[in-house]
Amino acid sequence: MGEYINPGLAKFLSDRDDDYYVDKSEMIAVFNGMVTRKNRFVCISRPRRFGKTMAANMLAAYYSKGC
Repeated sequence: MGEYINPGLAKFLSDRDDDYYVDKSEMIAVFNGMVTRKNRFVCISRPRRFGKTMAANMLAAYYSKGC
């Protein structure tokens, strides 16, 4: 479970180089608007195989201090 908190740049880069990568960077704008709100905790629930882990890796790489 801790992997989703801050997996870093390497996991995002491996997802990005995958054959089935879909650019979901518009999610960053939505999350940037939610970060400073009181209700800033988000649950992403989607069916299987809809890119939840890839989206979590992208957001973690974006908000990571090491990237």
